[in-house]
Amino acid sequence: MPKIELSTTINAAIQCCFDVSRDIDIHMASTAHTGEKAIAGRTSGLIELGETVTWRAKHFGIWQNLTSKITEFNSPYFFVDEMVEGAFKSFRHEHYFDKIDDNQTLMKDVFIFKSPLSVFGNLADWLFLKQYMTNLLVKRNLVIKKEAEAQTIADSQ
Repeated sequence: MPKIELSTTINAAIQCCFDVSRDIDIHMASTAHTGEKAIAGRTSGLIELGETVTWRAKHFGIWQNLTSKITEFNSPYFFVDEMVEGAFKSFRHEHYFDKIDDNQTLMKDVFIFKSPLSVFGNLADWLFLKQYMTNLLVKRNLVIKKEAEAQTIADSQ
């Protein structure tokens, strides 16, 4: 199973980073290039333990729905969302937050997924899907960083 690991340093407090990372509205802004919208479950605000969200987005020219659920939650240090239904055979996205100091946080993502269609899915992972998902997560993390840092600046004024 492919595994993507990313680290992003954010100049904001850990609670701010944790909350921005689980904000449905900010998620939609970070994936606007795919037309992603929350269409069922929690559709705005901060997602919590046990809640689901169904996303509709266009990937590879095809509109797809994906439902994920928050399965683990330890504010402000960690949460996990896992696919309940969607195009992957499975995925697990672990979000870690480590306090560097009062106004700096290290955000770590661990994204593990399994494609459908066994051999063909493995080939797709190798050829393009792992890179596609990495790029999607990097873009998302840049939006999270920008938003958390903007909130920190606004709060200090």
